[in-house]
Amino acid sequence: MAENTSAPLDMEKAPRLDSIGHPQEAMIKHANDADEAMKAFEGYEGESLVLDEATSKKLLRKIDWHLMPLLCVIYGLNFLDKTTLSYASIMGIQKDLNLAGDDYQWLGSLFYFGYIAWEYPTNRLLQRLPLAKYSSFCIIMWGLVLSCFAAVTNYQGAIAIRFFLGVFESAWYTKNEQGTRTGIWFSFNGFAQIFGGLVAYGISTGTAEHGSSIAPWKIVFLFTGLLTASIGVIFLFVMPDNQLNARWLTKNERRLAIERVRINQQGIGNKNFKAYQLKEALTDPLAWAFVFYALVADIPNGGITNFFSQLIVSFGYTSQQSLLYGAPGGVVEIVTLIGCGYFGDRLQNRILVSTSGLILAIIGTLLIAALPLTNNGGRLAGYYLYQGSATGFVALLSLISTNVAGYTKKTTVAAMYLIAYCVGNIIGPQTFRPKDAPHYTPAIITIVVCLCAALADLVFIWWYCRRQNKQKAAVRADPSYTKLENQEWLDLTDRENPEFTYTL
Repeated sequence: MAENTSAPLDMEKAPRLDSIGHPQEAMIKHANDADEAMKAFEGYEGESLVLDEATSKKLLRKIDWHLMPLLCVIYGLNFLDKTTLSYASIMGIQKDLNLAGDDYQWLGSLFYFGYIAWEYPTNRLLQRLPLAKYSSFCIIMWGLVLSCFAAVTNYQGAIAIRFFLGVFESAWYTKNEQGTRTGIWFSFNGFAQIFGGLVAYGISTGTAEHGSSIAPWKIVFLFTGLLTASIGVIFLFVMPDNQLNARWLTKNERRLAIERVRINQQGIGNKNFKAYQLKEALTDPLAWAFVFYALVADIPNGGITNFFSQLIVSFGYTSQQSLLYGAPGGVVEIVTLIGCGYFGDRLQNRILVSTSGLILAIIGTLLIAALPLTNNGGRLAGYYLYQGSATGFVALLSLISTNVAGYTKKTTVAAMYLIAYCVGNIIGPQTFRPKDAPHYTPAIITIVVCLCAALADLVFIWWYCRRQNKQKAAVRADPSYTKLENQEWLDLTDRENPEFTYTL
């Protein structure tokens, strides 16, 4: 059971922590602006809140039931929306918009310029505004803007739409619960790939047989965009901002829901910008290791996401077959993401377990590069194995939630990570040059090199977090160290809080 028994805050006796984990005055200086979670305990001072295991499990099931289905659908639609361009690439968009040379490459990249332009502003808005309400606005706008692609008649219009798509896209669980659930959320990218491939195939064959008043690729954009906007409206009315305004929790359950995540040493949010946390984010080696991974891992992602339909065609299949044969890759993504998320939490080694997906992806990419061009089935199998590559990215995204504390720091590191993700996805389509079609050998070689660099970075992150945990254990063992009352809710960063431990 969990019980809040920490000593009261005494400014004379309280511990102090510097950037490498030794006591000093910094922690006390930053302890005056507490987390939103403190509001749940106002008026209950001195009362002991006990949370037994049975109640915690019952509450977890209730949270899962209300949050997971909608979050999974949103994640799936997010991926589906971004792959519509790949489906459209073999459904007539290049001919209809008179794309020539590297026009399609830039069409794939321009989305991420909009993403970069709005990434940090949207993270600041997420800190200042109600989380669920602002997110639903972004989801609705994303869907409506995506559907506007059906009205595009030239390359310039397509570029404008892709840019604004990027503009509009952008803690409820304990550390040991986050990896599995993040894996489940992102596994819906795989479901979306299966669903999207079947939808695109159905539209392509249906319009070929019966005709249509608008181009097939425009129907794909209308369908996915309007579906996303509709789900965004549901999100607006169903999703709470945090535990404090979850209508499906009783007042006591809200306190218990916050109490059960006390172990995270992070709280649930703080609306005030803290300059020292911004500075710490920009000087933290772990943050930059996250950034490096997002950059090198998403160069392959940017290329494959926009060119996978054309890549499958290069294996010797027709355009319609490529829409259908791309779907099984989603199964590999589902299995690897859920499997790595589950075993990462169970073995308490989320980082090293995630390397298995990267190793599969490296093997798959080598098969595409090394097998004879006549071996269509073997090269297609290599593409399927590549779909395991998402495990590392998803593991690190969950670690930003788990291993970065201090709300300003967390939103800053998340923005840095996603900006690097955007840069990688901008570079990725540029590696698939028209002159290298249909086999794209330089792009395949680039993918292998990037995946190997990403694998090495994951090993470094695991080593660094393990080293930091040993340093923090030494601080806690110091006889002069005293834990503060409600230290978990003081909105301290991961580096300044001795009680914070990094998930491996």
